Amino acid sequence: PIWDAINKFDPQVFIWLGDNIYGDIRRPFIFLGKERTIGPWQNAPRFIPSSSSEMLSRYNSAKNVPGYLRLRAKAKVVGTWDDHDYGLNDAGKEFSAKSTNQRLLLDFLDEPQDSPRRKQAGVYTSYTFGPPGKQVKIILLDTRYHRDPLSSDGSVLGDSQWSWLGKELRGPPSAITIIGSSIQVISNLSGTTGPLFYMESWGRFPKERDRLFKLINDSKRDGVFFISGDVHFGEITRYDCAAGYPLYDITSSGLTQAVEKVLPSPLRFIVRFLAWFTPSTMRVKNQNCRYKSCTYGEPNFGAIQIDWDASPVNLKIQVRDINGLPVTGVDISLSELQAWNRTIKAGQDQRHCTLEVKLPWIVRYRLAILVYTVLACKQFLMLL
Repeated sequence: PIWDAINKFDPQVFIWLGDNIYGDIRRPFIFLGKERTIGPWQNAPRFIPSSSSEMLSRYNSAKNVPGYLRLRAKAKVVGTWDDHDYGLNDAGKEFSAKSTNQRLLLDFLDEPQDSPRRKQAGVYTSYTFGPPGKQVKIILLDTRYHRDPLSSDGSVLGDSQWSWLGKELRGPPSAITIIGSSIQVISNLSGTTGPLFYMESWGRFPKERDRLFKLINDSKRDGVFFISGDVHFGEITRYDCAAGYPLYDITSSGLTQAVEKVLPSPLRFIVRFLAWFTPSTMRVKNQNCRYKSCTYGEPNFGAIQIDWDASPVNLKIQVRDINGLPVTGVDISLSELQAWNRTIKAGQDQRHCTLEVKLPWIVRYRLAILVYTVLACKQFLMLL
């Protein structure tokens, strides 16, 4: 049903950021026994790959949703993938079906048969829209095809994609550059939710994230911000100490599968409390947030509006709910995303400069402390 709100927004460009379908097979939660699929004690995979024919069937189903058909008829649709449409939860370069599934994704996106994306290893690409002086460049990364294992602090993009990205950022200037990453770039909530659970993000590859920030800074490119997905909730994060201006990351996730849906409606306040209680040094918190945590755990989509007639040019960036109403957002003057107009220098200690992993341990792990304390009290009461 969220397609009705998206079509009412009437976008000129729609960007898929991954998990466009759930192509792999999700096994049930199993807490006990020989094949435990959940928790730190997990010893069996929760997800297993499906066949290419099943992947194709799911793509065809998604492509023919009436609301999406209406959107395709009037908007330019582009996109990249994440793990579940890549073929397997949390998978990287080791996944054997990646070349076959690349073709399926590009067919879903109606990529021309002679497109370079059909000949390269990975689905990364870029687009430029608009007339001179009002150009928007969209760079879509592939964070799967070349990615090293999660615990390795290895590469996210691989050598060929890094070389390509450098050329894109050092290429002809554009007023605005949007970098689309399937996983979050700025936020590293795994630094505060562990050891209970971990989420994928660039923050789990700190060397690669530093390399990305340095590349943006060295390119002298103004007007850059990120968009991302993956985590099943919406939020906006900001990092002030990577370039000569703040870098924003607008996370919208997901259109259908959002974190609050794992609980019945009367219990969803628990999710909202935990979101508020989990420390986040990068999250933007302001009066535009519907909830105190400034996260939104129900179905949502991201909306970017550019007012070229304003002086200076203004960007209104929001996460919107199933009815199209904003739940969190920021208004940014394009002049704020220009290094020459900034007094904050890279590396300077500012509000959005303390990484999650740099928090004092009692703050950083307070979610785990809370959960383990509750479990311990429950066990103690059972023994009484």
